[in-house]
Amino acid sequence: MRSPHRIATHPPDAPIDHDRPGDTAQLPASSYSNPYDELAALAPNPLEEFLHEEKDEPGADAPWTPPNHRRGSRRRTRFAGLPLAAKAVVAVLVATAFLALGDRWALLYAEHEAAEKLKDQMKLSAAPEVDIEGFPFLTQVLDKRVDKVKVTVPDVAADRISLAKVSATATDVTIDGDGPTSFKGALIGEMNGEVLLSFEDLNRELGASQVTFTGKGHDQVLARGTLPVAGHDLKVRADARIQRNGDRGISTDIGGMSLQLGDLATYRPGTRSKEGLHLSRGSADRVSKETSKAKALLSVPAIVKRLGVPDSVVREALKSDTKLNELTGAPKFVNDVMGLNLIDVAMGHPWLLKKLGLDPALLDGLSKLTRPVLADRLTLAFQLPKLPGEGAMALQDVTVEKEGIRVRIAGSGIGVGR
Repeated sequence: MRSPHRIATHPPDAPIDHDRPGDTAQLPASSYSNPYDELAALAPNPLEEFLHEEKDEPGADAPWTPPNHRRGSRRRTRFAGLPLAAKAVVAVLVATAFLALGDRWALLYAEHEAAEKLKDQMKLSAAPEVDIEGFPFLTQVLDKRVDKVKVTVPDVAADRISLAKVSATATDVTIDGDGPTSFKGALIGEMNGEVLLSFEDLNRELGASQVTFTGKGHDQVLARGTLPVAGHDLKVRADARIQRNGDRGISTDIGGMSLQLGDLATYRPGTRSKEGLHLSRGSADRVSKETSKAKALLSVPAIVKRLGVPDSVVREALKSDTKLNELTGAPKFVNDVMGLNLIDVAMGHPWLLKKLGLDPALLDGLSKLTRPVLADRLTLAFQLPKLPGEGAMALQDVTVEKEGIRVRIAGSGIGVGR
């Protein structure tokens, strides 16, 4: 490979040595030009631009004004260009809207006044909800007659309980007043409604005994829960039959009341043979099998008399375990022990209850829990508030539903605020 050759360069004013190889003839000085000088000549001078004064163009300082987009005065507005019939329709629509707004305002005012008068007249804790039906309302006011009015009253006090809701629909209502702002009262021609006594409210208001109420059938309510007696929580069971009582009230016939002392005994208030405090079958079986309990029971003469066991048999049984087992092992003995009313026979022998596994303090508590007292704790009877004004309202029928007791009411000639 050949090595690269260097080409010698000469400045323009350097002499050429013809004897040296590689030198060429000298070019004329005028034919040589510097390329950087040519580029500098093409570029503008920054000092000239900086020192140059620009002349203001005419109209440069004139203030800016928005363009004029106004249409000619000959052009009419859109509303002015509408036909006369269209203008009349628009005017009627606007007037109708204002009349409807005024009608609704008068309706709301009348409903408020009617609710306040009902609250004061019936001595309610809160104003009821009044809904006047029919449109327009002002024409009904001028006629002084309203077709239909719905009234809903929540939480009405009725004796010891509160009614969840009383709702009624009044028809043929005559208004007493000169206008919607001068409402004085009304006369209800006919009214139909219903009263709801909810089980949820009953469970809350009568919940001191921790008893819950549920419906059974169309006229029966079951009460189940616990009742504190002498420091013990006894299981309570009762069945209440609901029926109408007069024109304004309902009554409850409570039956099947019982208090269970665990699996030891059951208390049923009353004076009949099956009522009182009786041992359960399990407790009676244990008495027949445990010698100490059987002897404790037979050692009380009043109990022996109620069992109908001869005195000679009892004396032999207390002396001999064999005779005792013969006496207590008979099926009749268990049934007879279950038939004993421990409230009567053990009143003077509280130690006997303790021997049988019962707390003697229960005697005093259960003896005070008579049938009327227990029935009063579980009663669902109530009376509707009497109307302070004129007119008559009466209960029609009573039904038991899943959510509570529903009573239908009807009335006529009822005056409000008069």
